[in-house]
Amino acid sequence: MFEKEQELIEKKIKEFCISNDIPLAELKWQPIPFSGEWGFATSFFQTAANEARAGKGGKPIPQRAQEMAEQVKGILRLAAQDGSVDGISRIDAVKGYLNLYFSTAVYASRVVDEVLASSLDFGRGAKKNERVMVEYAQPNMLHSFHIGHARNTILGEVLARLVEFAGFETIRASYPGDIGLGVITIVWAYDKFYKGLEPEGIHERGQWLLKIYVEATAMLEKKENETSEETAQRESYETERRDMYRKWDVGDTYVRELWKTLLEWSMEELRDILRMLDAKIDVWFYESEVDEPSKIIVDELIAKGIATDERPQGGAVIVKIDEKLGLTKEKFRTNVILRSDGTTLYLTKDLALAKVKFEQYHVDRSIYVVDVRQSLHLQQAFAILKLWGFPQAEKCHHLGYGFVSLPEGAMSARRGRVVLFKNVADEAVKRVLAVESEKRGDIPEGEREQIANQIGLGALVYSMLSVDNNKDIVFDINEALSFDGRTGPYIQNAFVRANSILKKSGNLAAGTQVNTSFNYELTRHEIELIEQISRFPQTVEQAANEYRPLVMAAYAYDLANTFHSFYHAVNVLQTEDEKIRNARLQLVMAAKQTIENALRLLDIQAPEVM
Repeated sequence: MFEKEQELIEKKIKEFCISNDIPLAELKWQPIPFSGEWGFATSFFQTAANEARAGKGGKPIPQRAQEMAEQVKGILRLAAQDGSVDGISRIDAVKGYLNLYFSTAVYASRVVDEVLASSLDFGRGAKKNERVMVEYAQPNMLHSFHIGHARNTILGEVLARLVEFAGFETIRASYPGDIGLGVITIVWAYDKFYKGLEPEGIHERGQWLLKIYVEATAMLEKKENETSEETAQRESYETERRDMYRKWDVGDTYVRELWKTLLEWSMEELRDILRMLDAKIDVWFYESEVDEPSKIIVDELIAKGIATDERPQGGAVIVKIDEKLGLTKEKFRTNVILRSDGTTLYLTKDLALAKVKFEQYHVDRSIYVVDVRQSLHLQQAFAILKLWGFPQAEKCHHLGYGFVSLPEGAMSARRGRVVLFKNVADEAVKRVLAVESEKRGDIPEGEREQIANQIGLGALVYSMLSVDNNKDIVFDINEALSFDGRTGPYIQNAFVRANSILKKSGNLAAGTQVNTSFNYELTRHEIELIEQISRFPQTVEQAANEYRPLVMAAYAYDLANTFHSFYHAVNVLQTEDEKIRNARLQLVMAAKQTIENALRLLDIQAPEVM
């Protein structure tokens, strides 16, 4: 809110340190919690420590830090008096900290005016000189999209929105598993038993493929007390399946075309779900496309002395990561990157994919949204990339997330025990529509359906974001669709209430010039709302830098909760003093805009009415 003033203050501090030969540390500003005044502060402890390390100062660090704060305070006080630094009402030097305060009216005006002037860009960070790739929305193909895949996709999409809004150039990427024995199982079963029986409809066909997988898996599993005929049949099926995989591997035309047909059916379902979630993937990588390049990479790693080729002794190609990094304690272990039979592993393919990211897409940071079971695997990949010489390896990050299970236990695609995302989304919309039809009969049917979609999906999305990504979720549809407490609809309703106030005002606040005056005694609820709004830009930066969507999800709830309290306690439209009424309307506009911006970052739409 006070960027120009902060820059001027930093300039004054730097001039002071240069003239006094003081090795200034990076100035880190923190907001001061409201206690009658707003302000921000910085510390001189690190600068005093730098000075001591340089053999200067000659005083204990706390004493020297306080002395610096006092000296800077004197310089800034003069600057405030001559008008070169505006907006400062008070300056304190306390225990090595420099505290700068603003008058309540000035600060409140700055916050509200900045929101109204910036609108949809309020909270957007300055452009960063780094390119980020977020990899997510990558289910195994031909298995249909379940609620666990939804958690992955929602976390990835929201993280991509956050880093992009924070100022990073952002590329959204997906790496779906389009080949493997599980995929071939469905191709084989379809070809043998179900060809030509496929249903119409994108989602019906995609979900039908999952049913084929369940039935095919049951056929191929050994059963207790199975007869010799059943054993022979099962073994025959297994031979056929393995033979089809071999044909795919050598490029058999029939198998490849059949595989492509089923893959496109699965991709159609995935693309439609991404459309529902407003997630737009920029780059599609496929597992099948990195298999051959990964074999070439193995040769390169051997040539560089990173990998050890034990194939002449009947072994595999391995990387002794801990040994190569000079670690004395086991951390990453020894990893196989090529089996003795010449086939690659997931690790090999991830290395090939990373090489494409770094060399073709010039990615500086690579974020992998993958479940927590892959934590060690990805840390091993990052370590090998570091050995390989890629500086980006230091900025590879795994956003892990816990399992999504059902009240009756873990999900299993092999057993057909999964909750499909489309079914949950449809049920969410259906329930909301039933309530909307009963309570809001004045809204046209088409508009009610749109609102029901916004609220239903909002509830579903927020249920995935309101839990720490590292924790498991026991998915209960009734809890996910509850509108009480910490939910998406609760936040959406704050937006609706703000919108309602502005509509009833005749939109008097809309279109006015940005020059709000808060020269009156603010209520506690006004102060708390202004405080929450002012935290939004900092929250964007924190959530993006820490790769934590939960930070924004928690903030959005706190902001909505603060607005609901304001809504019930503060009279806006009936305020007799016109200046106060206009100021409060501007504050409502600022709150509405900030809620909208937060919801947008959370991939949740803001309905005009509920």
